[in-house]
Amino acid sequence: MILEIKSVTAPQVPEIVALDRLCIGGLWTAEAYLREIDSPRSSLLSLSIKNSYDRQSKIIGMGCLWAIVDEAHLTLLAIAPEYRRQGLGELLLTTLLQDAILRELKWATLEVNVNNLGAIALYQKYDFEVVGTRKGYYQPAGDDAAILWLKEIQSSEFKFKIARWQQKIDDRLGTQYTIIAPQPEEIF
Repeated sequence: MILEIKSVTAPQVPEIVALDRLCIGGLWTAEAYLREIDSPRSSLLSLSIKNSYDRQSKIIGMGCLWAIVDEAHLTLLAIAPEYRRQGLGELLLTTLLQDAILRELKWATLEVNVNNLGAIALYQKYDFEVVGTRKGYYQPAGDDAAILWLKEIQSSEFKFKIARWQQKIDDRLGTQYTIIAPQPEEIF
């Protein structure tokens, strides 16, 4: 099986919107995804899977980062339910963080539903810290969002950590998949 991370293109938007509905309840419209594709301040990535003998691929994950001044705002990270708990979210997260480093951003932030304990644990594993709460952020349920921050992503220490994390992810996933990931400069 082959895993491929690449920038989303306009023909993939219907599949991305379907994954959005499945994973996060229809957060963005097709028009919103098209704006992300066109924005130089955004990195919208897809994670696809395919058999090595088959040209047809299926998008099973996506992630997006906004570059705002010197901040990387991770706006979404989603993996199709049947592919969760394999390290694929980690693969997308580290790819987005490497993109943020290349863009020379200084820190990263995101919001996550306070009830999504698995996602919070994932982000904390990668040194994000919970710094606050946004009350009633997720509608229509009115769930609160935890605000997470990751500081000093340009530090030598963090760059070393992310390289080590990426190697561990590659080693673990490499037993099942061939991973095709863009060089960071190919993302934007």
